[in-house]
Amino acid sequence: MVPEDWLSSSAVNVTLGCVHRDRCQDNACQNGGECVNLWQTYQCRCQRPYEGLNCSDEYITARFGNEDLESHAVFRVDNSDDEDAVEVSMFLRTRKTGGLLLVLSNSSGQYLRAWLEQGRVKVQAGGLESVQASASLSDGDVHFVRVTVTQGRLTLFQSGQSQGSVMVQQVRVQAGDAVHVGGSAEAGRASSFGGHFKGCVQDLQLNGRRLQFFPLDVPVRSYALEHMSHVTAGCPGDESCKNPCQNGGACYSEWDGFSCSCPPNTSGLRCEEVRWCQLSPCPAQAACQTLATGYECISNATFEEGAALSYRGNGRIVRSLTSISFAIRTRKRNAAVLHAERGSEFVTVSVQDGLLFLELLSGVAAGNATNATSPVSLSSHRPVSDGLWHHADFFMVTPWTEASRWTLVLDQREDPASTSEAEGGGLDFLRDGVDVLLGGLGPDAGWNLAGCLSTVEVGGIALPYHDPSDLELPRLQEEQFLRTSPGPVLGCRGSGVCEPDPCLNGGRCRDLFNLYSCSCGAGWAGPRCEVNEDTCASRPCVRGRCSVRGLAYECACPPGYAGTNCEKQADVCEGHACANGATCLHGINKYACLCTENFTGPWCMRPKLPVSVCGDERRNYTCFNGGNCSATDLSCDCPPGFTGHR
Repeated sequence: MVPEDWLSSSAVNVTLGCVHRDRCQDNACQNGGECVNLWQTYQCRCQRPYEGLNCSDEYITARFGNEDLESHAVFRVDNSDDEDAVEVSMFLRTRKTGGLLLVLSNSSGQYLRAWLEQGRVKVQAGGLESVQASASLSDGDVHFVRVTVTQGRLTLFQSGQSQGSVMVQQVRVQAGDAVHVGGSAEAGRASSFGGHFKGCVQDLQLNGRRLQFFPLDVPVRSYALEHMSHVTAGCPGDESCKNPCQNGGACYSEWDGFSCSCPPNTSGLRCEEVRWCQLSPCPAQAACQTLATGYECISNATFEEGAALSYRGNGRIVRSLTSISFAIRTRKRNAAVLHAERGSEFVTVSVQDGLLFLELLSGVAAGNATNATSPVSLSSHRPVSDGLWHHADFFMVTPWTEASRWTLVLDQREDPASTSEAEGGGLDFLRDGVDVLLGGLGPDAGWNLAGCLSTVEVGGIALPYHDPSDLELPRLQEEQFLRTSPGPVLGCRGSGVCEPDPCLNGGRCRDLFNLYSCSCGAGWAGPRCEVNEDTCASRPCVRGRCSVRGLAYECACPPGYAGTNCEKQADVCEGHACANGATCLHGINKYACLCTENFTGPWCMRPKLPVSVCGDERRNYTCFNGGNCSATDLSCDCPPGFTGHR
């Protein structure tokens, strides 16, 4: 208590009354620090990575791997913790997907390690048990990572989210332990973890103590830095725009990386992928197919039993040739599709009796029979000489081996019957110096193909039909087969089977590819519509009724007419039945027989018997056929076989 009239001259730095002011109203704590009012002063609880009275001091970031230099740091623990718990935390920034982050070790070996694997943090304590984050942090952004080992449980946190945990043997940080950051001084020690770390580390802590690469002026609890190599202060990125962009792309620097603004028709990180087909390099009748380092023009070709096409490798084919693919359209039952030979090695793809065949002998070293493989022979299960398109894929079942069974897949359907029993080699002998024939076996050898082939591929490399002069851009792919013969007829077309029209009687010709079919009008049939199917359609009967009898007809003539078409008037006595020299008498649509003297009956077939007459001058009565006349009652007594009054 002081009197109110206490002279101010009697007091130094003393004010009248007891005034309390909230020191936190001045927003003294920076960078998100939490202010705690302490009556006449305040205290800041700083957010990481800040420190100091007002949270104005930031822990200096350590840059590892600047300009691709291998860098690392080692800290030495100088105290032992009483608790069986380990906690490591830090801020990370990187674009590298692999690299050693941190290792805790003692005289017995490593007991905790953390590294990047496929861009995700992975930690391991003691034995083989490990935990890996689900999300990658190799995106160039800053991420907070924390690892704890408490009560035998290893847990990984990333950006505040638990990434999983696993039970491990409990570990403890002891005095004398070493903390390796970013790699190791021993050559090759970090290689199994993706090499040295490349990126930035900030505010690294172990059990609440800082591991400062570049100490602050503010006093903090920290472990001593024992050794550091090629670690720099700050977090600058490498100068990445050293002409990384290809094909005219513009480079833009990003932290520890770059991006390329690619011109039209290119793509990829460095604009290395040219969309060749968007530049329309192929002729109009061809389809463009983009390759890894170029393009190919895919089209069909027509083979007309002329000379075969010939190809050779360009001397730069290095891949293993283990397949043949193409599509075929033909009606020829026996023809060669592809053939090549060198010494005792050969390959032939052909059509035999309508089936597709592969015959192959390869892997034979001259003068060394121990390297010989068995001849391979296999065929399709279904015919291909039906005039339709069929797609064929021949390939080695195990292409990574020197010898393998071969399989044919026809029209995307695999048939067990189309796998070879014998194992054969590949087609590497076609790489260089060997003529590959397409559509025949060679000059004057016969078996030339009549039909169409798509672009044939050997080991995925096309046998092109187009000349370089046909293309708008050169082919840039290293591995090529080059045509050494004149080009084929492009497109697929059969012979003009409907020119001139083979169909008769108004039939319509349909081109079925090297085969025609006639669609006949009403009443006509046969391969060329040459057969009149409705034989009565033309009304061939002059009189009477017409009936179809298979491919013929029959006329039912009316009485009095005859002939095939009922065109003649009938002679009723032609073929008459009058016997015993009787005369046929013509009547209207019938005839009668005039018998000779000794015969009677309708056909004059019965002999005439005596006639008896009785009566007087006024009346007489005649009995025929041997009948006896009675004058008394004028009646006839008939012999056996006759009846009637007379």
